[in-house]
Amino acid sequence: MASRFRGFLPVAVDVETGGFDASRHALLEIAAVPIEMDEEGFLFPGETASVHVDPAAGLEIDPKSLEITGIRLDHPFRDAQPERLALDRIFVPVRAAAKRNGCQRAILLGHNAHFDLGFLNAAIARVGHKRSPFHPFSTMDTVTLAALAYGQTVLAKACQAAGLPWDSNEAHSAVYDAERTAQLFCAVMNRWKQFNDLDLARAAGE
Repeated sequence: MASRFRGFLPVAVDVETGGFDASRHALLEIAAVPIEMDEEGFLFPGETASVHVDPAAGLEIDPKSLEITGIRLDHPFRDAQPERLALDRIFVPVRAAAKRNGCQRAILLGHNAHFDLGFLNAAIARVGHKRSPFHPFSTMDTVTLAALAYGQTVLAKACQAAGLPWDSNEAHSAVYDAERTAQLFCAVMNRWKQFNDLDLARAAGE
């Protein structure tokens, strides 16, 4: 894995939020799925880490965002954590996955990755976290990869084009979207590996 991505471990991340502005809207959910590699070099999603986040004081929550995500802030089983603890619940397993794979650090993989990284970095800055495993500005984005491989940029349509299941009733939860993003990434990258291996085999036979 370390040699495949220049020392970075791709980690699919999805956040659910109280709006679109990372500087004024609250972070409400985070999910992260490290990408793993088998002995033949094919990628697959690792174990999901997720957490509900207690909205930080002074930040806004747009009711329309809650309608889209279906998040109930007062749900008795939500078990939301303050931002600092929430970040640690994600960062600890991500850091362990990077170390296990011989990678120097993680790189955020997302669908419209700048959105997720923006909210993640805003929370990191608010709590003064000093040990984020993620690169602070570089990302990998399945929007571009899906456009290349399938001619689709919407996550649902890209997953369907890749032959992956999609349940609209489950969408817009951090766990579901992060796991589908991880699966989509693996589908594209594994498809590329198959094509590349075929080209190498043909070249060797000439």
